[in-house]
Amino acid sequence: MKRTVILIAACLGTLFAAAQTFIDPELAAEMNQRGETEKIRVSIIMQEQSNPTMLQREANFISSRRQRRDFVVETLKQQAERSQADLKAVLGEMEQNGMVSHVRSLWLSNAIVCEAAPAAIRDLAQRRDLQSISLDKEYQCLIDNAPAQPAEATREISSGMLQVQADKVWELGYTGEGVLVGLVDSGFNYNHDDLQGRLWDGGEEFPHHGYDAHDNDNDPMDQNGHGTHCAGVICGTGAAGTQTGAAPGATLMCVKCTDAIGFGSVSQFCTGLEFVLEHGADLISFSVGYPNLTATEKTQFRQMCDNILAANVVTAVAAGNYYQYQDMYPITDNICTPGSCPPPMLHDLQLDNPGGTSCVVCVGAVDADDVIGDFSSIGPVRWDNVSAYGDYPYVAGSTEQFGLIRPDVCAPGVQVKSLSLQNNSGYGFRDGTSFATPCVSGVIALMLQANPELTPAEIDDILETTAVRLTPNKDNRYGMGRIDALAAVQKALDMDGTKENLSREIADVYPNPSTDGFNVVCEGMTEADVYSLDGKLVKQIVCDGQCQIEGLSNGVYLLKISAKSGILLRRIVKI
Repeated sequence: MKRTVILIAACLGTLFAAAQTFIDPELAAEMNQRGETEKIRVSIIMQEQSNPTMLQREANFISSRRQRRDFVVETLKQQAERSQADLKAVLGEMEQNGMVSHVRSLWLSNAIVCEAAPAAIRDLAQRRDLQSISLDKEYQCLIDNAPAQPAEATREISSGMLQVQADKVWELGYTGEGVLVGLVDSGFNYNHDDLQGRLWDGGEEFPHHGYDAHDNDNDPMDQNGHGTHCAGVICGTGAAGTQTGAAPGATLMCVKCTDAIGFGSVSQFCTGLEFVLEHGADLISFSVGYPNLTATEKTQFRQMCDNILAANVVTAVAAGNYYQYQDMYPITDNICTPGSCPPPMLHDLQLDNPGGTSCVVCVGAVDADDVIGDFSSIGPVRWDNVSAYGDYPYVAGSTEQFGLIRPDVCAPGVQVKSLSLQNNSGYGFRDGTSFATPCVSGVIALMLQANPELTPAEIDDILETTAVRLTPNKDNRYGMGRIDALAAVQKALDMDGTKENLSREIADVYPNPSTDGFNVVCEGMTEADVYSLDGKLVKQIVCDGQCQIEGLSNGVYLLKISAKSGILLRRIVKI
């Protein structure tokens, strides 16, 4: 999309008051063990961050979903270029003096990654335009890393596709054609017979249909097998025998973000997410996660997911495989990040303990009998202990502060048959929420072919409301239930495009942050309620389309707007 993007302060203004840069304790400990000139790989987060709610509001004035994505991508790039300019100049001088190297800019989280000596880090920490400096270390982040069990290449449709009724959607003529899926994983075997004809054309610059963000080259060949298995569940055509893909007509782009044994850093995944967004992905499949990140790293991931939502791109994310390891990863920490980030739409039950939204549809795994996998991670999660957000408070046993319900839905993830890394016509079986997630991604591709203008909130709503109920209500094991591709596509077709919904409703809250009061304007608004982050009602204002909120103490609050078309949630900051 060719257009001039004007940066709007309300959309891009920071939500953090200026303060001395926070050095993450883990980095501080590492600095104490290094010499003054010995470099450490660090992530430098800018103080100025986008306001995703306002950014999405501006994007919603653009009619096309894909143009809204491109608008947000370009706006975030411009923000990073402007806000990082002075820091880049300083880093350039440090680089000449040998104190800094390998400087790389990230626009999705407005950050810079580099290798810096402790002396340089201490100098940078005196700046007022930085939010934090933390280690950019590589973690074991593939949620499933067990080797695949070989499977025969028999002429069949895989059982998982039959279980979710994907085959009945194909009979209607919907195969995901025209939809570009961005797979962010360990790479993929782009030579497999079942992927031929389904791969993104990256031209001369990206001849292998994607990018390697881990090693910074244009060859995303899988060395692990995890990403290849996921790729087959998205769009494996069955050319070698078994139809494994939910969307065999979709187009696949892949970014490799880990090494051969599954290690990758937050910045490498940020680079991968940037790549698929700026190269036109309609949705993202992310079967990767971290079970024990620092608050700084969680903040960075959620900022990314907030911005991806603003770009109107939905992301299917694996919940994790840590159910049996609750001694190490107990409740509220059992779901991996970014699966722990909130969904695009809040279920009615969640509105009793609300918070912000993001692009994430979190996915659990069931077996062939729709019984939850004994490995599938469970919620809830909490964000009240992450200062940049402070929502979804959790108190064990409370019916009011019960955290964020995770996952949202589940899909077949036990003995999933898909593509082999070692054999270009071979298959294998693997278990994990990693392989339930691309099934959801493939179903989303089917939905987007049926209705190309669906928003992330609408996609999430459809997936949840059409899922096969396995519990009376949404819960922290099954979510809303196991996805049903046929019911989801039929509902997508039934939507006429005129229904008001949470993501398209326009609510203007300004100024935000504010040193005084807030003006709230929303067509059809009947009531505005202000909640503290521990869930207590602070103010309740009955109104007709507009109101003013005054008299708040300094802090972060959740604004719940009741409009004729539904409930909207906004985070407001009094400084």
